[in-house]
Amino acid sequence: MSDETSLPDLAARIADLVREMMIEIRPRLVHAALSGKRGEHENLRHSDNFLSDFDLWMHQRYKEAIVEHIPSFVYASEEADPEVIGPDSDPDLCVLVDPLDTSELAVRGLYGYTHIMIYSRALARPIVSVIGDIFHHIQLYVGARDKDGIDRAFMITADRAEYVLDQPSQASLSQALVTNYLMRPDARFVPLARQEDFLAALSAPSSGDKKKGRVGVDFGSVSLCHVAAGMTDATIEFAKGFAIWDLSPGHYVLHAAGGTVIDLHGQPISLDYGFDSLTDIAAAMNPRQKFIAAGNPGLANEILKTLRV
Repeated sequence: MSDETSLPDLAARIADLVREMMIEIRPRLVHAALSGKRGEHENLRHSDNFLSDFDLWMHQRYKEAIVEHIPSFVYASEEADPEVIGPDSDPDLCVLVDPLDTSELAVRGLYGYTHIMIYSRALARPIVSVIGDIFHHIQLYVGARDKDGIDRAFMITADRAEYVLDQPSQASLSQALVTNYLMRPDARFVPLARQEDFLAALSAPSSGDKKKGRVGVDFGSVSLCHVAAGMTDATIEFAKGFAIWDLSPGHYVLHAAGGTVIDLHGQPISLDYGFDSLTDIAAAMNPRQKFIAAGNPGLANEILKTLRV
């Protein structure tokens, strides 16, 4: 980051780290896309997920690089069991990492994201979150707690232009672009196609006879970042649920931008992930969370009322 960044110090350093990781991995992924050599492995931890050489390489690189900024921490990566790094046997900070999200598309040169979130166990909440977009001009979404204890959200482009995110969408459902991770035909797309009330409400005329509602595809934490930036109006996950490393980094960015994340009972999803011990952290890696994330509470509740789950 430039010397003129308004990010808090730790957030700025982690943002620089994520940028460096993307610079390192990008040409490798482009080569994989053009050569067809995608380095796929059997995924023993998550049998229905794609796993490549690149996921494992970034997992290791993050573990080595984070030590330069945080001497002791719990490293909770998607690709391994949580472990304590550094001299402190019970560190306050937990670093949650999804080294390469959407990796089955990243190795095709289409989409690729990397997530890192730093969570204070003493505060029982995140203090930094950085989501990197590997292939696009808009490269970083950042959530950070400043020196006054205020959560702030930012978007940063490849030319290091920095934007504060504090105006998420105020759209209603009939005007909204609502995204969903609908790529898996049986597990995601079919359940979405069966939501007739939701699709009808989204297709209703919003001004005169004009139908403005749209469904889009989006991925993991970056989908919540797009809502934080006002690029989309909402994102939903009601079929399978997101694992913690897919939801939590983007959840914090959207929270810091002033957006809304609720569960399918209409309750706000807490930023306290219950990381009280290494056992608790390991247990938190398993459940999946269904949710509605929106730019405003009214839209979140409109969506909730139409879903049949």
